[in-house]
Amino acid sequence: MTDTTSLLLCCDLDRTLIPNGPQPLSEQAMPCLRRLVSRPGIKLAFVTGRSRHLVERAIARWDLPIPDYVAGDVGSTIYDVGPAATWKPWETWDLAIGTDWRGRTHADLRNALAGIRDLALQGEDRQSRFKLSYTAPADTDTGSLLRAIELRLEALGVVAEVIWSVDETIPVGLVDILPRSATKQGAVEFIRSRLDVSPARTVFAGDSGNDLPVLAGPLKAILVANATAEVRAQARHLAEIAGKSADLYLAEGGYRGMNGNYAAGVVEGVVHFFPEAEDWIG
Repeated sequence: MTDTTSLLLCCDLDRTLIPNGPQPLSEQAMPCLRRLVSRPGIKLAFVTGRSRHLVERAIARWDLPIPDYVAGDVGSTIYDVGPAATWKPWETWDLAIGTDWRGRTHADLRNALAGIRDLALQGEDRQSRFKLSYTAPADTDTGSLLRAIELRLEALGVVAEVIWSVDETIPVGLVDILPRSATKQGAVEFIRSRLDVSPARTVFAGDSGNDLPVLAGPLKAILVANATAEVRAQARHLAEIAGKSADLYLAEGGYRGMNGNYAAGVVEGVVHFFPEAEDWIG
């Protein structure tokens, strides 16, 4: 993928592409997105906290375009979905991130974290080989909680990334524990490098706290309009610190009369960075 029409579009799912939040989705948003990603040379990757099963459920429920790749479980698994929807796991990704666990198992990590106040293990459908997920009260002392987790993992010898976000629709705090190299940002970079797409032709779209490292990272990024004011402020601040403000687009709505929420914001952001995409959408 080296010609000027090539593009890798990486999107979070919940409340980024799919409208499972309180804000409405513009009626024409999904049709615009489907026309955009159907263009030859464009590759679509979903980068999400969902497992494969939950991604497939979302595709069916919301009539999403079939992605070329899925980085699921907050980036700790990568699948080549393929035109026949074969969902082939990228074993090279498992090998790349597995060393961070230092031979420890999922059960080892759970046992090490047992008894931490306010930390509740999520259901089995939210866990994977390299992802351990908990909930906590949305108003918890985040700094103290994350530090308690980090100290126990360090004692275990595990090299981990501990990610905090809030599902504002409930609201509840979410804690995802991954190998340090298995973040959404790491997964996006792995897909990009494997496809030989330049950073200048790679875009990430997100909405929440666990998207912030990618939103403020080295690639072009889109924050959809339905993101909370807190996340918008954090993303803007982190991008300024990194000197990447020009590569972060905050969707506002107005493009083709759409409101900028969810898929509408993704399309709006792609056209912002690549004005020629206006013709691709038709």
